[in-house]
Amino acid sequence: MEREEFLQVYRHSLAHVLAKAVIEIYGRENVQYAIGPQIEDGLYYDFVLPRAVTEDDYKTIEDKMSEILKRKEDWTRKEIPRSEALTLFADQKYKTEIIQDLPEDATISIYYTGEDFVDLCRGPHVENSRDLLGVAFKVKSASSAYWRGDQKRDSLQRIYVYAFPSKDELKSHLAMIQEALERDHKKLGQKQELFMFNETAPGMPYWLPRGWKLYQTLLKFSREIQERHGYQEISAPLINNKKLWLISGHWAHYLNNMFIVPGITGYLTADAEIQGVCEDREAVEENAQDIEAKAVKIAAKEPVYARADEDTMAAKPMNCPNAMMTYKRTIHSYKELPIRYSEYDVLHRKEKSGQMNGLFRVQEFRQDDDHTFVMESQIEDEIADIMSIADEIYGTFGVTYRAEFSTRPDDFMGDIEVWNRAEAVIKKILDKKYGEGGYEINEGDGAFYGPKIDLQIKDALGREWQCGTIQLDFQLPHNFGLTYQDQSGNMTMPVVIHRAIYGSLERFIGIIIENYKGAFPFWLSPYQVDIVPIKPEHNAYAKELEDALTAAGIRVEADYADKNMNEKIKTFKTLKDPYIIVVGDKEAESRTVSVTVRGQKEQLHGVSADRFVEVCRSLNDTKAQDLVGEM
Repeated sequence: MEREEFLQVYRHSLAHVLAKAVIEIYGRENVQYAIGPQIEDGLYYDFVLPRAVTEDDYKTIEDKMSEILKRKEDWTRKEIPRSEALTLFADQKYKTEIIQDLPEDATISIYYTGEDFVDLCRGPHVENSRDLLGVAFKVKSASSAYWRGDQKRDSLQRIYVYAFPSKDELKSHLAMIQEALERDHKKLGQKQELFMFNETAPGMPYWLPRGWKLYQTLLKFSREIQERHGYQEISAPLINNKKLWLISGHWAHYLNNMFIVPGITGYLTADAEIQGVCEDREAVEENAQDIEAKAVKIAAKEPVYARADEDTMAAKPMNCPNAMMTYKRTIHSYKELPIRYSEYDVLHRKEKSGQMNGLFRVQEFRQDDDHTFVMESQIEDEIADIMSIADEIYGTFGVTYRAEFSTRPDDFMGDIEVWNRAEAVIKKILDKKYGEGGYEINEGDGAFYGPKIDLQIKDALGREWQCGTIQLDFQLPHNFGLTYQDQSGNMTMPVVIHRAIYGSLERFIGIIIENYKGAFPFWLSPYQVDIVPIKPEHNAYAKELEDALTAAGIRVEADYADKNMNEKIKTFKTLKDPYIIVVGDKEAESRTVSVTVRGQKEQLHGVSADRFVEVCRSLNDTKAQDLVGEM
């Protein structure tokens, strides 16, 4: 049996054992059991139980599962008609619903584990519980889950279980999970004072001073590279009238993910106290004198009227329509192309509450976005240049990536022949860079306006994240009526390349926090050097050092408070800044510093202050991963 088939059969079988264990613990009359599939690292099963499962229950469940396996019970498969299945599971609400959804003439397969537990299932499963005795498992967690993923339906308890073929594999996986917990960007972000969330703005991070320095460093790095590659930065309104989103196609294809600012349904008065909405203008005018008298309180002379149906706006989920409008403002010649409009504006995308996850899935974010307008003959060279930017940026962070090619989706916009031409161009580019078959093809996963290349980066734990994207678009230029004057003097439609390398900066920051475990390279660290004067009389020399480092472009934080030196050092170490320099009598007299390098126990003494500044400057210039230069 192949490993994947082995894992599927054994994990799925173990899910039945989990259900049987829970029923034996709580009693069938107290348990409603729903579904229990195998998943990537184990399995889960959904229940309605008389009380919430807690960590104190995990070992009880594990022990009961082990007891069931030791019984070495046979597994028996039977096929029964729908009517018999409804009778068999008459006391089980969710099983009954599943059966009722099947056709009247359906033949239903069930599996008995021993004689006292039965479940609906297509299988396959093991023949006897003895086959599962060597499988290593451990209850992972218990959480709530909506029946069939619908938040309007019943809330169930989902019990997750890790399951692997051997104890060593389970142990290795648990070690990896522990490592992931230690790298959790949500915990590190709070501990290192980078960002916070508040219930008043769900999924929208507050960037704290240290985190905002990190954010701005990433933006600066991106801008420097794009400047070398001929990009022009623009900025556009954050909300736009519905008309724009109708033209772009987002209203039809993306409405459920947009934050809408509804128009006014009637005529709004300027009455600060009433702040009412009247159904018609006449009603407002009849009360105009009264309204004007009250409006004096808000320094208004007249009532204000607004038509409703023309006012509907939407916060932008993407920058592309604004880039189209920017391009359209004037006539362009082929001699100007490519025109590259980069943009870092704030975007908003509505997400379900259960999908939001720290910085990985947010409702407000920025992208290192670009929309490049090219002639068809320029596509290959332009995408090659974009790939070189991706190589430079990802390489600086020490991460590797792979490309995925996503083709035409079912809800595509435009002509199939245009899509075929676009896909052929991308395939040619990828074949040339990676060789035929050297990249993954995701059929039907393209954007509604064009095929795309997604760049998947790999982090320190081997996980993959979709960050960069390169999308070829023949549709939006058509929708917006974009043209340029070609060499023959004819007006021709350009092609647009949508491009991001970081992708969402929020997600990228979450990734690198976990990748570096919060211990960033020198050039990226929010603060790069922390200064600790031993006593207040050393503050003057500490201030000289702070000024010299700041003048050299180094981000510095000094603690001049009259408190214990070790307390200051301990606080700075928690923040994981690269260097802590301590200055006292000896350092002030010799114009030196004593340096504690993050991650090293031994302190470097007698380092020339001038030399230290140069080392820091060099680390910024080279964007080195290592901290220690020649001091």
